[in-house]
Amino acid sequence: MALWILRLIFLLVAVGLAVLIMNSPDTREGPQWLPWTVLLASVALATGVMAADWAIRRKDLTVITAVYFGLLIGVFLTYVAILALTPLLAAFPGTPLLRWLPSVLGMLLCYICTSMLLQTRDEFRFIIPYVEFARDVKGLRPNVLDASTIIDGRIADLAESGLFQSRFVVPSFVVDDLQEAAESGDKLRRTRGRRGLDVLSRLRGGKAIDLEVLSPRDDDDPGATNEARGVGMARGLSGRIITADPNVVKIAAVRGVQAININDLALALRPVFVPGDPLDVRLVKPGEEPGQAVGYLDDGTMVVVEHGRDQIGRTVGVSVTSTLQTSAGRLVFARPDSHRG
Repeated sequence: MALWILRLIFLLVAVGLAVLIMNSPDTREGPQWLPWTVLLASVALATGVMAADWAIRRKDLTVITAVYFGLLIGVFLTYVAILALTPLLAAFPGTPLLRWLPSVLGMLLCYICTSMLLQTRDEFRFIIPYVEFARDVKGLRPNVLDASTIIDGRIADLAESGLFQSRFVVPSFVVDDLQEAAESGDKLRRTRGRRGLDVLSRLRGGKAIDLEVLSPRDDDDPGATNEARGVGMARGLSGRIITADPNVVKIAAVRGVQAININDLALALRPVFVPGDPLDVRLVKPGEEPGQAVGYLDDGTMVVVEHGRDQIGRTVGVSVTSTLQTSAGRLVFARPDSHRG
């Protein structure tokens, strides 16, 4: 919205400058077609600059600070340009076009500098009275959370552990989607939505967690899926997306965005067992083979214990004999450890 207001003001300034040139004595004494030519040329120039600016879309920062620095730099560059063009202006003192050249340069440079700063919000961070440069430093890229990660809930524990040092970003359309789900008539969807809002509240309340809700960019496509929009926001922020949806990982790979799958992270953090490792496991049900019993570790890993059926309902000490990785997860095979009771 701020960019469109800037473009409108820029167009009005171009028209006003054209009117000043039209009312100047040199223009009024010239041919009748000259004033209208000046007006059309000024509008065409402004429109062309805005079209070129719109075609190169980039991210932006704080509007007030960007406008301030943009105008300041634009005026400075105009002053430098006038100094450089002084010999040319002095060589042709009677040329009407060169007389208005400084004003035209000032208009163009102020607009270009302001527009550039408005669209580089994530490349430079301006903090008055200091200027902090924070350009894509490794380890400081924002982590964009999608709905699947928030509903999953494990991101809250990971964030509180201090594993992620950079800030978390939640797109505003994800929050809207969770709120809509929390008010849904479908019980399952309502439960998932409320759980997601509870996780967001937990993240917001964490003292060591930097969480920010951001609105979509100007070039965001509301007709796209929320998954694709989330990946697009991560790309625009030069960050990474954290998800529990394998499809989002695929979309991110196609668009060149780093993605972290919570499920893959959980698998990577599971302990590795080798034959002979001691375990304490509570046996909860019989196994498929005679004499087997099945128990589960805290992380959900299934442990199949040979000759443990008579110990169902008790916590027993076992020794690992082998492990097996399946599509459903990791299986651990063990047998009672007589030395541990």
